[in-house]
Amino acid sequence: MKKVFLVTILMVINTTVLHAQEQQEVPYTLADRDRLIQVETKQDALSDRLDKFEENINNRIDRLEDKFDTYFTWGFGLVLAGLFALFGFIIYDRRTAITPVKREQDKMLEALKTLAKEDAKIKEALKKAALW
Repeated sequence: MKKVFLVTILMVINTTVLHAQEQQEVPYTLADRDRLIQVETKQDALSDRLDKFEENINNRIDRLEDKFDTYFTWGFGLVLAGLFALFGFIIYDRRTAITPVKREQDKMLEALKTLAKEDAKIKEALKKAALW
């Protein structure tokens, strides 16, 4: 009797498990179709908006690159102009500083040449220095 009872219980459990595993068809209604169409329409609109947004961002980046190139070129030109101006000023300053010293040197050389006409030692010293 126990065996029959056990077999009966197993058969009941087996049929309920198999019945639970059956897939039931879900009906696809007209409302579902309309919702799917709406979702596709909204997805297309969103895709278009994203494409326009991406194009706008790319245009902005291109304009920023152009501005950077322009500013970089002007900045580089200004730095070079400043360097040339600095070198020009240095050369001008050196020449103006050397001019009075050169005048004094010329005066001293003339005085030495005048003295060398009277003194032979000074004349020999000027000849050795290749100033006579």
